[in-house]
Amino acid sequence: MAILAECPWCHKKQSIRNRMCSCGNGLVAAKRAKKVRYWVSYRLPGGKQRREPAGFSIEEARAAEGKRRAQKIESPSILEKVPAERMTFDELAEWYFGLSQVKKLTSFYRIKQGIANFNRVLGNRIVSSLKPMDLESYQDKREEEGMAPATIDMEICLAKTMVIKAFDNDLVDGRTVKAFRRVKRKLRRAGNARRRTLSVGEYVSLLSMSLPHLKAFLTLAFNTGMRTGELRGLRWSHIDREKWVIRLPADLTKEKRPKVIPMNHHVKRTLAGLPRAIHHDFVLTYKNEPIVTHGGIRNSFITACGKAGIPQGHHAPNGVTFHDIRRTVKTNMVNAGVDQVHRDIILGHSLHGMDVRYMAPSEEDLHRAMSRYTEWLDGQLILQSVDQTVDQTPKTDPE
Repeated sequence: MAILAECPWCHKKQSIRNRMCSCGNGLVAAKRAKKVRYWVSYRLPGGKQRREPAGFSIEEARAAEGKRRAQKIESPSILEKVPAERMTFDELAEWYFGLSQVKKLTSFYRIKQGIANFNRVLGNRIVSSLKPMDLESYQDKREEEGMAPATIDMEICLAKTMVIKAFDNDLVDGRTVKAFRRVKRKLRRAGNARRRTLSVGEYVSLLSMSLPHLKAFLTLAFNTGMRTGELRGLRWSHIDREKWVIRLPADLTKEKRPKVIPMNHHVKRTLAGLPRAIHHDFVLTYKNEPIVTHGGIRNSFITACGKAGIPQGHHAPNGVTFHDIRRTVKTNMVNAGVDQVHRDIILGHSLHGMDVRYMAPSEEDLHRAMSRYTEWLDGQLILQSVDQTVDQTPKTDPE
């Protein structure tokens, strides 16, 4: 029985007396910084060797070693029934969904549904017994059920994240993590990237066929590029009427960073026409109540697309989704001549390279960028109006 130290860089498990790992990194400073994970290594009564994580403190590791040493003398059979070795994926999911950090995630509903799909097949499986071939069989089974490769990869990725979280908290060992890392994705990266954008004509048609609450969603989305979740969570307290910007807090954005979005005259006019409730602070509502569900405007959007004659959905040929509006806005900004830095900041995309350190546009700069986009959009709306007028003009036969 021994205590081993795991190198935080190459993850080699070695004697705790080593001051330097074979990979060239020093272990002394890493131990002081609590970066070295300790393991207790011992043999079961049948001769099989087992390693258990024992935390990031040598005192905890020595206490765990003493406990196992006593059990080996008093009741060796207990060593074969360590709780972590009997944990199933169903039990692991129950622990994972109870974590406050997981509950706070904006995608908690999707995470829960994806892991539930995974556990319908492997929920009764003991976590430590999982092998790469089991995950490959899961991929084949889901593919036979007609699931898209992206959906299969997402479900496995969600389960992998759960297992890594359990590994970091000493609930499972590294063998299960390795099993997930050895499985290849079904879908090549960006293999299902969408290219669909809405034309100005489709946007105008959708507006004309939309209910008032959906019309407000569409107008704000087409003029700001905000995500559906950001629109649903938008509050009147986020509206800065003095500087005419929308200030989204970090907990509302996907990138977990505050975002400032300038408002053009389309957004101002829409906000001015919206009712303001007394019992809540949400901006976009349905029957004066906040839209809290993820699919809150889905049915209205599908209906409006049907009335406008626009195919809708991922699986429909040339079908459109609400999120495609965000791609449309960024594409239109390119056509309007808005530079990349201002596009990325307005939509909340990450800057790259030295732009991260040296690009700091002011709110006035963002307003100028939004004005350029608005001028282009207004011009397109005028052209669309002229085209519709020409199409509706009755044609007479020449005499």
